[in-house]
Order: sequence, then structure tokens, then C-alpha cells
Amino acid sequence: MIEVKNVTKKYGNVLALDNISFNIKEGEIIGLLGPNGAGKSTTMNIITGYIEQTSGEVTVAGYNMLKKAKKAKREIGYMPEGVPLYTDLTVKEFVTYMAELKKVDKKTRKEQVKKVIKETGLEDVQKKLIRNLSRGYKQRVSMAGALVGDPQILILDEPTVGLDPKQVTEIRALIKKFGEKHTVILSSHILSEVSQICNKVIIINKGKIVAIDTPENLEAKVSGSNSIYVTVEDKENKMKGIKSKIKGLKSIKLIKKNEDKTKEYMLEAEKDVDLRKTVFEKFAKEGITIFEMKKADATLEDAFMKIIEKGGKK
Repeated sequence: MIEVKNVTKKYGNVLALDNISFNIKEGEIIGLLGPNGAGKSTTMNIITGYIEQTSGEVTVAGYNMLKKAKKAKREIGYMPEGVPLYTDLTVKEFVTYMAELKKVDKKTRKEQVKKVIKETGLEDVQKKLIRNLSRGYKQRVSMAGALVGDPQILILDEPTVGLDPKQVTEIRALIKKFGEKHTVILSSHILSEVSQICNKVIIINKGKIVAIDTPENLEAKVSGSNSIYVTVEDKENKMKGIKSKIKGLKSIKLIKKNEDKTKEYMLEAEKDVDLRKTVFEKFAKEGITIFEMKKADATLEDAFMKIIEKGGKK
């Protein structure tokens, strides 16, 4: 469905993408992940044909993006980040305008617009001006604009950013539904979202592909680490020296500082060491109060951070 082969992109002397290659099969829902500045947006812009690569090839639905750009672009529906919409139009007017831009056949245009409005749950607001809609409905309008014309591929850039929990749940359900009929590329900073929706993840860091796998496999790769999370009150800052006092403790990492002045740490031990009893004893002796202790379950976020911290070493 999509083949990216040896693609490099330079902006002057800046190397944005460094010889990346990957394939996306028909019907897959792909999560595109990476830190800010990693090359995600550049990758999406090249796949959509918005910008050209410096070297390499991109094939979309069998069409070379440089040689047969019109045919390739016809198979892509793109929902950009930030919901850029024409807010003086009604929902129906906007979707119709997008259908016209995509040169949807006049004979079927009205029916397609009607169908897309129904699929995205916009029937009740189709006559309203876009500027008067909530953020959640604006996201749906942007999705409708991407869907009209029935493209084989949907590219969604941060589709749930800025939404409340109810709206997030609704948009995620829509994306899963679209995945039944379309190939979907989803860029998101919400890693739990990617884990729930996507069946494969591509991680980019510093312009290079550093991992391509299922969320489950990526999580499994870090699940072998023997770690616990502890939330503590440490008024005398004794955590700095605790590592040398606990046998088998490999590392201590500060995760976050809480408003109640407690701190959450991740403690990683040697493979066969059970830290819990020792931690309780040593922390009490040092005057460190434990508010919570829990076993670290591996998540996609853990896998993502570990891969990025390794600098791309697989």
C-alpha cells in the first residue's frame, strides 16, 4: 500500500530524514512516533506529496509519488494537526468544498458528502457554521474532509489533541471504525492512544527509523526489566545516596515531582533481586517515607523511552 525506500530529506545542511525505509500494508493502522523534531511531520509531508524528498522513492497505492503525483494523492486523505478549517462555511459546505477540490464525480458528490457526514457523526450540526462548533466537532469536520472521496489511505496528525476525555474516546472509536475500510497512519504524542488503536508502530528518532514492531512486541522487550515505582517524601534529600546502600539496585530515576511535595522514582534491580522488602527497611532507616510502591508494568511509553534513550541501537 505504501512503500518508503531509502528516503533522505535535507533542508540546506540540516538532515531531517536519513535514508529511511518502511512498508505499510493494506488495512494496517500504523502509529508514527518520535520526539519533537524527530522527522515525523517531514515523513508525513513526503508521503502526502506536500514536499519532495531529496533522494529515495515513495510509492502510494502502486503510484510513484514523484512520477504520478495526482493519482497517488487521490488515494490519500490527510487530516493536519491544529484543525485548519474555513470557519465561515457550514459543515456541509466545507465537506462539499473538499469533495470539489478532490474532483469527486459530480454525479455522486452529493451522496458522498451525505455519507461522510453520517459516518463522522455530523448530521445534527451539518448546517451550522464551523466557527460555532466545539473542538470535538471541529476534529470530526476535519476528518470528514479527509474521508470524502473515499481514499484508500488516511493520514491523521494528532487527531485527539486538545479534546476532553469524552471527545477523545469518540474520536478513537471513529479511527478504529475507519481502520476497517482504510489504511491509517496516526501520529500522536499520546502513547496509550497509539497502543490502543494501532497494530504496528514506527518510531523515528533524529531522522532515522529506530524501531518497527507491534505495540505488544515493543512492550514485551522491556517487560523483562525488574523495576518498581515508589512515591516518597524525602525532606532531607536522602534518595541521592540510597543506591549505594541497597544491594542489587542498578539505577534510580526520578519520574515526577507531585504538588504535595512527594516524588515518584523508578528503581531498577538486578534480574533475580526482589527489592520490596529491602526498600521498606532501608527507606525507613534513612527517614524516607513511602506513600506508594508498585510493580512496574511495561507500557508502550516505557518501550518508547528505552528505544530513544539507546539512541537508536536495537
